[in-house]
Amino acid sequence: MSISSYTAKQKATMLGFVLTGLTTLIVTGLLLQEYGPGNMGAGLLTGGAVGILAALIGLWRITRTPGRATTFERAWTQTGDERDDAVLTRSLAVLGLLSFPVTAVAAIAIGFGAAVEMVLALLLLSEVLVGAVAFTVINRGN
Repeated sequence: MSISSYTAKQKATMLGFVLTGLTTLIVTGLLLQEYGPGNMGAGLLTGGAVGILAALIGLWRITRTPGRATTFERAWTQTGDERDDAVLTRSLAVLGLLSFPVTAVAAIAIGFGAAVEMVLALLLLSEVLVGAVAFTVINRGN
């Protein structure tokens, strides 16, 4: 059974995490903008804004139209049932298991002289893809 609302303690905790994360994001982005190489600060601020926007859209969908929310939205916002939680937990476990060998491959590639920026970008992209594929496969299997 889906959870339809948050308790006052959950709302306060969530607000605290959001404000702390937002403050950390802005301060880190501005410090990188000033002292970091290239446009790293702008990239962090842009990526953070996209992530916050995606989270807000998911939260809006789960509160306004909970019947149309996806399994991922329900599980990520902790409003889903046991099945939603199990799918997310299993897919994060797969991601955790595969992150070590993927990171090892990235470290070896850097050791052989590959461009660090490109390897780290590909590492992040591969981890996102592994998580998405694992979630999709496990969700369709259950």
